[in-house]
Amino acid sequence: MRPEQGAEVQQQGIVVKLIIAAIKPFKLEEVREALTTIGVRGMMVTEIKGFGSQSGHTEIYRGAEYAVNFVPKVRLEIVVPDSLADPVVETIRTTAKTDKIGDGKIFVLDVEQAVRVRTGEINDDAL
Repeated sequence: MRPEQGAEVQQQGIVVKLIIAAIKPFKLEEVREALTTIGVRGMMVTEIKGFGSQSGHTEIYRGAEYAVNFVPKVRLEIVVPDSLADPVVETIRTTAKTDKIGDGKIFVLDVEQAVRVRTGEINDDAL
């Protein structure tokens, strides 16, 4: 992005947000469906492992008990216009919630620029 373009984008008040959520894998499809109903048109999904309050668990394999220190999660990355950020966060939070430790985390970050590779469209138009 050229500096003059950045100034233009700032002056126009166009703000794009990146929402990153780590949720339980079995909640993925339910969350995807809920996000679709509020207007989310796409997301990236990655299988991840992590630990936090849930701090792993023990499993038995071939008769031996062993600790599993990382818990499987699914990472969602969703880029949306600023106006859709709060509804997306609330939809993920309410849909992914099980009221148990390890339900996940949601982070919201500012995005300087979004570009559609095929057309070169930027920001809201690229979403």
